[in-house]
Amino acid sequence: MADDVLILIPARMASTRLPGKPLADIAGLPMIVQVLRRAEAARLGSVVVACDDEIIATAVEKAGGRAIMTRADHPSGSDRIFEALGVVDPKGRVRIVINVQGDLPTIAPADIAAALVPLNDPAVDIATLAAEIHKTEERTNPNVVKVVGTPVVPGRLRALYFTRATAPAGDGPLYHHIGLYAYRRAALERFVKLPPSPLEQREKLEQLRAVEAGMRIDVAIVETVPLGVDTPQDLETARAMLR
Repeated sequence: MADDVLILIPARMASTRLPGKPLADIAGLPMIVQVLRRAEAARLGSVVVACDDEIIATAVEKAGGRAIMTRADHPSGSDRIFEALGVVDPKGRVRIVINVQGDLPTIAPADIAAALVPLNDPAVDIATLAAEIHKTEERTNPNVVKVVGTPVVPGRLRALYFTRATAPAGDGPLYHHIGLYAYRRAALERFVKLPPSPLEQREKLEQLRAVEAGMRIDVAIVETVPLGVDTPQDLETARAMLR
């Protein structure tokens, strides 16, 4: 574990499709605690939940974790973790911040660790994850975000674009983007200060803001896509997987 690596898990109570989902019971634990346990198991650095409701903080602290209260009006998880970073580490000792979404209860600890690898290259500002698409229906599903990138080394791409469309055209693999990010601290600070960009607004994909600003995002390729819990059906699937 490193003193200069911090994992932050943003969590908020408001959810249109699944209200109160951070506290949804999965295998006897609130979902946010399931995510916390996986982040801790990665053994990369300290883990903190950045939340907007005391009830989430209480659940985390009851499980032995640490929670930081943040404003309820943040437009994104990136803004929430940046506020939390200033509270947790006001002296700027943390160099790398990993944003693990609070609705990924099946995320593998090894995949969280994989997001750090591209940052060994000093030219990379932000690292993220993707898995090769093998299901035909995912290739055309707009809810499956694809990353278009050029290979750097085996198992790693330099991201050129993110899209809900089927891309790139032609023969070859397509990659399902996984919304977990590892930021250099300076990159996170720059990112949250940028205004929403045209392609970000068009595709409804926040990471395009960084691409349009010329920031370099590299992608570590992992084997599987973790289940994101957004609906009651997703919740039942997660319960079955972790039962």
